[in-house]
Amino acid sequence: MIGRVEDQVDFGGDSLAAELVPADGLADCAATALQADGGRILSYGTGAGYTPLRELIAERYEVHPYRVLVTNGWLQGFSLLTQNRVRGQNVICEYPTYDKALQAIFQGNANLLYLDLGPGGFNSDQVEFFVRTSQKPALCYTIPTFHNPTGQSLSLDQRYHLGSWVHNRAKTLLVEDDTYGSLRFEGEPLPTMFELSEREIVYSTSLSTIIAPGLRVGVFILPDVLAGELATLANSTYISPVLLAQATVFEFLQRGRLEPQVEMLRERLAERRDATIAALEKHFEGATWTRPEGGFFIMLTLPPGTNAKLVVDAADGVTARAGEDFGGIPNAIRLNFAGPAALEEIEPGIERLRAAWDPTADPYETGQAFMGFNP
Repeated sequence: MIGRVEDQVDFGGDSLAAELVPADGLADCAATALQADGGRILSYGTGAGYTPLRELIAERYEVHPYRVLVTNGWLQGFSLLTQNRVRGQNVICEYPTYDKALQAIFQGNANLLYLDLGPGGFNSDQVEFFVRTSQKPALCYTIPTFHNPTGQSLSLDQRYHLGSWVHNRAKTLLVEDDTYGSLRFEGEPLPTMFELSEREIVYSTSLSTIIAPGLRVGVFILPDVLAGELATLANSTYISPVLLAQATVFEFLQRGRLEPQVEMLRERLAERRDATIAALEKHFEGATWTRPEGGFFIMLTLPPGTNAKLVVDAADGVTARAGEDFGGIPNAIRLNFAGPAALEEIEPGIERLRAAWDPTADPYETGQAFMGFNP
């Protein structure tokens, strides 16, 4: 019998557990924002976002505020970008990649050029092949740091190589998704591709992901012309962003609360990653997994031939995402270790997931063999 929703151990979502969200502090920030600027933030505003927040972000990233677009969540901004730029053209992205980004790209009827991610990142020859042989790609989407779904990070050489071929040579719009980049709890920090390009490419991140997912605050730093085009498109799409959420985040940043929040997340997420890996070592003999140095995600890979989606669907009392949801890798499962309600839930959740997989059985007899697309 499937357990009640409240009894589920949640490795399946994209967001933080409630215990990691600073709800009380945000409530006070919202009250202050309403008292200080309620007339403006409860009315319509510019599609580019709450001006004080845009100015603060611009200062942080050393760009002009005009280049900053603050959207109703990261996905809203990326969807505006694909509507503006894709339209049936070539798009380079990693394989696998964030499923919501893939959906936005597919809506533009794109022809996808996949960079296959292995344990060491992508094969640099693929980048050169795409640039030399394909019609100029309209866009390249990459998550170079703590990738979703694999948890991997591109090396400095790979960042230079991708930027050199895609941005410098092909003159393709390069979009960096740095949603999880600040959440490093191990290893040496690497420069963003935005920094390596001297702030020329598109940089994007999500403040709501690391503060409170329900706030829906995405950030895009864009070239001047594109910034104006997307602000206009935003106005015509949703009239006005949610200024109350953006003003609340502005107050949170103004008070210096972001840095303590990130430090707390680094400490707590490191504990959660370690607990997840310890549980995998205990319960998933015969499988492999990534060991991210930050972010939210671990990719668990079952033996070839296993249909991970059927394993996930059969798991009682735990949620997770199958690799095929992210464009491929049918024998893989993405685990969000930031999602379970408490650290103590992680090992029981992994044990429940393991109970749904019998590594000694013939996958063709059990129906857990990957036979192609599944309904």
